Amino acid sequence: MGKNKQKFTAPVLKNKDYTGTIEDLTHEGLGVVKIDNFPIFVEGALPQEEVTFKVVKIGKKFAFGKLLEVITKSPDRVEIIDKVYAQTGTMPLQHLSYDAQLRFKKDHVVRVFERIAKLPEVPIADVIGMEDPYGYRNKAQIPVRKINGKMETGFFRKNSHDLIPLEDFAIQDPKIDEAVVIVRDILKRYHIKPYDEVSHKGDIRHILIRRGYYTGELMVVLVTRTSDLPRENEIISSIKDKLPELVSLIQNINPEKTNVILGSDHKVLFGEDGYHDTLLGDTYFISHESFYQINPVQTQQLYQTAIDYAELTGKETVIDAYCGIGTLTLGLAKKAKHVYGLEIVNTAIKNANRNVQVNDVSNVSFKVGAAEDLMVEWTDRNEKVDVLVVDPPRKGLAKAFVDAVLTMKPEKMVYVSCNPATLARDLKLLHEGGYDVVKAQPVDMFPQTHHVETVVLLSLVK
Repeated sequence: MGKNKQKFTAPVLKNKDYTGTIEDLTHEGLGVVKIDNFPIFVEGALPQEEVTFKVVKIGKKFAFGKLLEVITKSPDRVEIIDKVYAQTGTMPLQHLSYDAQLRFKKDHVVRVFERIAKLPEVPIADVIGMEDPYGYRNKAQIPVRKINGKMETGFFRKNSHDLIPLEDFAIQDPKIDEAVVIVRDILKRYHIKPYDEVSHKGDIRHILIRRGYYTGELMVVLVTRTSDLPRENEIISSIKDKLPELVSLIQNINPEKTNVILGSDHKVLFGEDGYHDTLLGDTYFISHESFYQINPVQTQQLYQTAIDYAELTGKETVIDAYCGIGTLTLGLAKKAKHVYGLEIVNTAIKNANRNVQVNDVSNVSFKVGAAEDLMVEWTDRNEKVDVLVVDPPRKGLAKAFVDAVLTMKPEKMVYVSCNPATLARDLKLLHEGGYDVVKAQPVDMFPQTHHVETVVLLSLVK
């Protein structure tokens, strides 16, 4: 018989109050305080602050605490706009000054380069921030529910599906906030029933609104449980009347019991399925299902950095993997011989081909399919690529994609990342496979949150 493992006992007790000094922040911005070397994560607390907190959850390696009082304040602490943004998790860093947010995000990138990528020597620039770090989101997906017998819009309380009524989201385009309320009140006037998750009844699940930052064009998507929209014609007429910038009104039908917002079917109620916005001098058509960067001001900074890193001379063949509707592809095409965009979402490629025509671009081709599969096909044909640009989802690059890169060996690679941890994982593999990681530029696409995008230049070691 083996020896009995000693039962773990944390040095703190649940529901008991403690006082301590915050030593650090987690990558999600939670304050870290230690008792007998055991870390407790406290939301809303900042480094150097002495705080009182209640332990609310205990695990084997760490615990969570609820902030009760800040005894000694950090010089980086600012007054919050409203506690509701902490309750919903939409602005988890609103208590941290914006300059400190940018330092925190750079520090996170530096840490993953050191700890995960094992590349502590890579130069990492200061984060490119915003002049005004509010009102930047060009898209809203707002749940609609009944509260106290009345239709309400707002956001779910963190880790729940309890709706907190909210009309001013602070980080969304104010015009979008206004449009949500206008559409909600029109639906209310025509007695449209809000969706009930428990009974799976009701008509309207979400109001989705997208707005062109530079064009002002407005798209409204009504996500309904069934294809039947009561008093449809009156609703269409009222929304058109109240929102003169409206160019697209879509009904998306989602009959499933699911947390996924959009269903697979839709119908156009007014205009067409799309609106326009401009980026780096080009005009883009964006359908309701297509990905388009949330922060239009910072997207210009992000993409211009990627284009600058590519150092194109007009002679290069370029692959833009995970190209979406072609926003970065067309920017690269202005300075390349030819750009091939790879994208798995068919509707995005349809938008991309339309965007090529709208902007009269002749040196771009798009291919539909999984980026890793298309890359393997490319390497099998031994076709030369000079520059590879990747902008993958949060999960980063598939192992098959990395293997294809190491077989293809493009001289230069530009990696645009929305997740520092998977970025660092991939950089480690690429470095071990023969690439020098030259430099990195973080960009703050999501002020008041812990998220950060990073552009990285890699060069093939010869």
